[in-house]
Amino acid sequence: MSLLILARAAALSLVVAGAALAQPAPAPGPAPALPAAGTVAPAPGVGAPSYLLLDVVSGQPIAVQNADERREPASLTKLMTAYLVFGALRDKAITPSQMVNVSEAAWRAEGSRMFIEPRKAVSVDELLRGMIVQSGNDASIALAELVGGSEPAFAERMNKEAKRLSLANTNFVNATGLSHPQHYSTANDLGRLAAALIRDFPDYYPLYSLKEYRYNNITQPNRNRLLWIDPFADGVKTGHTEAAGWCLIASAKRGPRRLLSVVLGAASDAARTSESQKLLNYGFQSFDTVQLYQSGKPVTNLRVWKGAVSEVEAGFVADQYLTLPKGKAADLKLTMAATEPLVAPITRGQRIGTVKVALEGKPVAEFAMVALQDVPSASVLGRAWDTVRLWFK
Repeated sequence: MSLLILARAAALSLVVAGAALAQPAPAPGPAPALPAAGTVAPAPGVGAPSYLLLDVVSGQPIAVQNADERREPASLTKLMTAYLVFGALRDKAITPSQMVNVSEAAWRAEGSRMFIEPRKAVSVDELLRGMIVQSGNDASIALAELVGGSEPAFAERMNKEAKRLSLANTNFVNATGLSHPQHYSTANDLGRLAAALIRDFPDYYPLYSLKEYRYNNITQPNRNRLLWIDPFADGVKTGHTEAAGWCLIASAKRGPRRLLSVVLGAASDAARTSESQKLLNYGFQSFDTVQLYQSGKPVTNLRVWKGAVSEVEAGFVADQYLTLPKGKAADLKLTMAATEPLVAPITRGQRIGTVKVALEGKPVAEFAMVALQDVPSASVLGRAWDTVRLWFK
């Protein structure tokens, strides 16, 4: 099934109906829900207490278990560390070739290391590879100190960014993921973070597909075994502490589709790999992702009252996708509900309707439709005439 399946091409019916809808442009809402049980193949049994399978293109969860349960994220924490460092690089606050002096705190970091030394400056580019490929706690602290001034100050930035990304059940105390009672996240939040990293920093994301990195005459392999097993896998990050168990955020891209799995608390390194592979295979084999609408392209024209023009183009300012059971696209029914009455002035991006999607008679998604152009108010005479007409409508 092609990713780019337009609603019209799929012969999906559109019905315009009146509905009293709020006028302001909507904030991003939750991802569409998946169809009810019984319309999809059973999810695989996953040997992990908490997991998530996410379609990155549509933003929809495909399979979940205890995805909002707070757990120690271990080295999955380093995704947020990297997100902030990538942001500093994008904003040119730091550069890849910039040399960083290694502090005592970074050098003495516990756990996994890339083996940086206090008497040997190391570049930002090297530190990124040491943190991403080798999962070096020493590299993470060195980068945190560079960007934030200190690791505690950097952790404050991490939490500020977590709030901006709507990671509601996440709190960071350090840049490494070392155990702390107040350091936690969830499968849902970590999936959202990983998807944001892939989306916002496509130039840096390929670092997560590197299979090994050599520094200080020591070559260390990437701990993500899927990079060797699955030719479509290109990331993302492993994590492990005694309290967290064996964790893995994995992503794979097959054609235009990208899926992302989060497995937390697996029993072993092998288990986190096999369970992640199981989830990814399930998502690719049992589901399609279809494009319902394209950004900026009118879906319909809606009647406008008291406006300088009598109609406004309605559509979406972002591509709209839906993930659904494989082979079910032709069974979708789309219903368009327009704001009634729609009164000028109208601003581009203002919500003026809703498209509701049903499958086999059950609602599965709802998308806010917006104005694609401004419509100023009509003249005094025009407004007065439409006022009279609305009395009789």
